[in-house]
Amino acid sequence: MTTSTQIIILYTAIYNIYKNMISKDTLFALSLFPYLGFLWFLTRSGQAPRLALVGFYGTLVFVGVTIPAGIYAQQVYGEALANIDWLHGSAEVFLTLSNILVVLGFREAVLKKEEGRKKKEEGTTY
Repeated sequence: MTTSTQIIILYTAIYNIYKNMISKDTLFALSLFPYLGFLWFLTRSGQAPRLALVGFYGTLVFVGVTIPAGIYAQQVYGEALANIDWLHGSAEVFLTLSNILVVLGFREAVLKKEEGRKKKEEGTTY
């Protein structure tokens, strides 16, 4: 049996287990708890750039907007949220903004670190 055949068999088995054991909605709900734990530890550490932390919390806003938007899409259009472009795009804006804040927050932290390193090097060289 070739490696690619083994991978296909393994993928099929995992897919069947996933399909029969847990729905995507349940998985989505359960994934919220590890994310909340991540936010709790990140906040308590005090080491995350503030703007990035705001972005990570903004992801919760995305979730909070997506759930009612999905319900609205199902009730009004009889479709999944992904099939209603204007509604799906409106919800995705919140995720995009959150991601931008995370990137800008870490960019700012990297630039500050580099600036501090340059000042330190300037102070030690004559």
